[in-house]
Amino acid sequence: MVNQEDYTRFERTRIISARALQIAMGAPILVKTKIGDPAEISKLEFEKGVLPITVRRRMPEKR
Repeated sequence: MVNQEDYTRFERTRIISARALQIAMGAPILVKTKIGDPAEISKLEFEKGVLPITVRRRMPEKR
């Protein structure tokens, strides 16, 4: 499992934003909450580590 601190601030933003869009489009919510804002829900899911989203980093080519 990847720790939150292993992501850059840009990766965290992209993950949370993509998940907020999914929630806004009707995706099931993965945590129990009374919050109605998709952005806040996705932040909570990210903090709890339950998001089904991963980051693939491209490594520079070796010459």
